[in-house]
Amino acid sequence: MANGQKAVLLTGFPSTFLARKLLTRLLSLEPRTAVKCLVPESSLDKAHELVSAMSAPERARIELVKGDTAAMDFGMAGPRFLALARSTTVVHHCAAALHAGLSREGIERINVGGAGEVLDLALASEGHIERVVHWSTALVSGRRSGHVSERELVRPASFSSAVEETRFRAEALMRDAMGQLPITILRPAIIIGDSKTGEIDRMDGPYLLILLMLSSPVDLRVPLPGRGDQPLHLVPIDYVVEAGLAIANDPRGKGRTFHLVDDNPLTVRRVFELIAERAGRPRSVGSLPTTLATALLRTPGLERFSQIPRTFLEQLATEVVYDSRNTREVLAGTGIECANAASYLKVMVEHVRGEQQKRSQAASSRRRADTDELEDPLDH
Repeated sequence: MANGQKAVLLTGFPSTFLARKLLTRLLSLEPRTAVKCLVPESSLDKAHELVSAMSAPERARIELVKGDTAAMDFGMAGPRFLALARSTTVVHHCAAALHAGLSREGIERINVGGAGEVLDLALASEGHIERVVHWSTALVSGRRSGHVSERELVRPASFSSAVEETRFRAEALMRDAMGQLPITILRPAIIIGDSKTGEIDRMDGPYLLILLMLSSPVDLRVPLPGRGDQPLHLVPIDYVVEAGLAIANDPRGKGRTFHLVDDNPLTVRRVFELIAERAGRPRSVGSLPTTLATALLRTPGLERFSQIPRTFLEQLATEVVYDSRNTREVLAGTGIECANAASYLKVMVEHVRGEQQKRSQAASSRRRADTDELEDPLDH
């Protein structure tokens, strides 16, 4: 666009935590950028609610565009789709099925089909699009162990879930199109909440582990899956967004893939120890095979925590190292660094504790309200 203005098309808003945080930071960092959020009809009310809470200058730079990322031409009439393509300079593709609650077909449609539709939009722009940023995941490495390079996309022997497998295929589509389009691929590790506030959108993965420790008997030692000496690849959302935007705006980002990871990850055992310490619980003793640890989480007293995903337990037991030389090269001198888990695990624990207390208070309020309704008004 003229005068250095950018027109960003953002997918995944408001359903993904990443897209919501990315939108906020884009508006803050780039005051001349306008953002069109592609929103499915079922999410429009939620999107309007979130945007209405922003400042007037921010709202003026946001347009909510009704469309389905995974539908042909985003579910739009041809002329409208072409107009969107030719008025867009940057695409941030964050839309993804992230959890196994959907059918296999639904996950494939969103992850693989959505990537294909974004590529069709970029090709239809007739050169107007300056960058397509595909927000992938380091977990496209599946159950692969050892060293994983940013330069390669090697299909592992197996994946832990349909989500990982379809996101691998989505990234493969993007890599195949790099010769035609200015594409940047970003691979964050396991995204957790803000390193300073603990804010997260849902209790998942490591948060369920914290909830387990906080809710279990004080003297219960939560089993440690695997040997415990594997690195646990956590990365805070604030680093992911800052690093991702810096790379997306750098000419060196075109045609390359970047791991957004902690270069000095703590081991699984050390993360368990720090969480136990912050939660006031005893440390784990010894280690168990992942399958046995999963079974123990289903024993009496712990049944309600059986929702801890098997895929997360498998990640705890996978010994993998993500090389990040591309990321280090582009971020050198920017001051953008990933906080180490030791510095924010306390924040995570306190956030979960606070959410636990809120839910307990809400449940108590509901019980009191139910009791009041059952009482005979003549008794008052």
